[in-house]
Amino acid sequence: MLGVVGAPGAGKSTIARRVVAALGAAAVYVPMDGFHLAQTELARLGRAGRKGAPDTFDADGYVALLRRLREPGGAVVYAPEFRRDLEEPIAGAVPVPPGVPLVVTEGNYLLLDEGPFAGVAALLDESWYVEVEDGLRLARLVERHRVYGKSPEAAREWAHGSDERNAALVAASRGRADVVVRP
Repeated sequence: MLGVVGAPGAGKSTIARRVVAALGAAAVYVPMDGFHLAQTELARLGRAGRKGAPDTFDADGYVALLRRLREPGGAVVYAPEFRRDLEEPIAGAVPVPPGVPLVVTEGNYLLLDEGPFAGVAALLDESWYVEVEDGLRLARLVERHRVYGKSPEAAREWAHGSDERNAALVAASRGRADVVVRP
């Protein structure tokens, strides 16, 4: 199991998908983002304004899925995915066939050493920390938020606010990565 970690907008998903594409049927992409809490739950918890923070994910569910994927078995395991066009997770969207040689998972918090995400690192065979220049990363984030419906001003505000608070937390985990990737 390969974990690709980095700050929001670093290019984790792109790298993870390229690895999986290069390996074909020998690898499956299982993103952590599928474990975002639903918008209605974030609103109920009063956390919609911090979507993307560690406590806005079902971290225990993510760890349980990774454990299940490490167990030998004869059945397909289904993982969720996050749909940016809906801003919602979709259950059972990613089939992981039994015996697939490599699961590539990616997310911000794979190397955190506290809270429920602390169990992730031990389940990874290798971890890559994706690092890009902050200006590029922030520009990508602003564009992503704009493309998915935020006004240019709201996109900048979210990227420089919530996303940057999350990025600082992720940066503190960099030293736990096996490899630092600078695309």
